[in-house]
Amino acid sequence: MSLDEVRRFVPRLGGLCNALAAIPFPTIAAVRGAAAGGGCELALACDLRVLAEGAKIGLRETALAIIPGAGGTQRLPRLIGPMKAKRWIFAAGMHSAADALADGVADRVVPDHHLNRVAIDLAEEIAACGPVANRLVKRAIDAGADLPLDRALQLEWDCYQETLQTEDRVEALEAFAQKRKPSFRGK
Repeated sequence: MSLDEVRRFVPRLGGLCNALAAIPFPTIAAVRGAAAGGGCELALACDLRVLAEGAKIGLRETALAIIPGAGGTQRLPRLIGPMKAKRWIFAAGMHSAADALADGVADRVVPDHHLNRVAIDLAEEIAACGPVANRLVKRAIDAGADLPLDRALQLEWDCYQETLQTEDRVEALEAFAQKRKPSFRGK
């Protein structure tokens, strides 16, 4: 790409990552093959990452004399801590799925042929829970991460209170009393 094309493309990729991270419900990246550079940044923008055993993931930009420009220098340290993130970014390596799991980048590593099924099963596990509650959990975690603890705890309480008047909460209590699975409607 020309310099002008790069200047147009990288902010657009960053915007895509930001939009993905801002989706109010849980997101899952299912990674097969290689997720390098921008592909890794897309995966980091998701809430959870499931990697196939054969997957490789990394931020290769410093090997190209540039830096991650779509959120990698900010999302990776928040996920795994500054020390590990610096090792990942400074050395520009591609990491195996097992190494990504050990460092905290991956949530699960599964056989390649099970990747889609495991990611879908995880999505179904999440979808079986209260959707309003999950949106509020995501808000509390994401917005609270950079707040002082007292303000983050207040945010959690504010989010909790939003669940109290939902139809889903009433349904959950009724389902528990009736010994059945709840049927949530997101209300």
